[in-house]
Amino acid sequence: MSFSLHQGDALTVLATLPDGCADSVITDPPYNSGGRTAKERTSRSARQKYVSADAQHALPDFTGENMDQRSYTLWLTQIMTEAHRVTKPGGTGLLFTDWRQLPATTDAFQAAGWLWLGLLAWHKPQARPQKGKFRQDTEYIVWGAKGKIDASANPVYLPGMFSASQPSGKARRHITQKPVEVMRQLVKIAPPGGTVLDFCAGSGSTGVAALLEGRSFIGIEKTSQYAAVASDRLTETLQQVHSQDDFDLTS
Repeated sequence: MSFSLHQGDALTVLATLPDGCADSVITDPPYNSGGRTAKERTSRSARQKYVSADAQHALPDFTGENMDQRSYTLWLTQIMTEAHRVTKPGGTGLLFTDWRQLPATTDAFQAAGWLWLGLLAWHKPQARPQKGKFRQDTEYIVWGAKGKIDASANPVYLPGMFSASQPSGKARRHITQKPVEVMRQLVKIAPPGGTVLDFCAGSGSTGVAALLEGRSFIGIEKTSQYAAVASDRLTETLQQVHSQDDFDLTS
């Protein structure tokens, strides 16, 4: 069990990875969403879209958030095509998205060669209520496979619905950080000892979950500040896992 973390453009770095090096691609790409109008979605920064004005933190911004839907669909198709190449036959792909980009995401996923197998839902208990409206407290995970899954190789029974709040306070290290408890469930789709790839690694939550669940991890992150955070978190987690293994062997 190990990890490697690459700082750079996802499409460029993916092109350098060998065929079939990952068992599962699990990633949270920039949604290029947020806002009521097309102008708001393409002109505002990630911080302006996803961080409340009264937030008491100064997390770094990230790029890649200003594509229109056509550009986003094309980019996602290109990058998921490359991700398909580096995934083993029978491997899986999981892509986070929101309601606005769900149609674009499922189109790109299938155009890239993946077999679409369904949707998972992430429920966010702390989402704000909206007067006169339904609360937007759910994001989605489009998932599928590179051909037929061999269930006998990893006979797990995983949920299709996850409920956990985004980390807050000092635990929040990224603007759009996902809860590790959710990611720990998702990485179990990769076989024990297998490798999880996240080409939008952010602060490293997917990798932390993979290491905690006995999987190796390959991460790619473009923003240097977040790559540094991810490196620290992954190193700390690997040390924690090794310490626990040593304890188990001697106890």
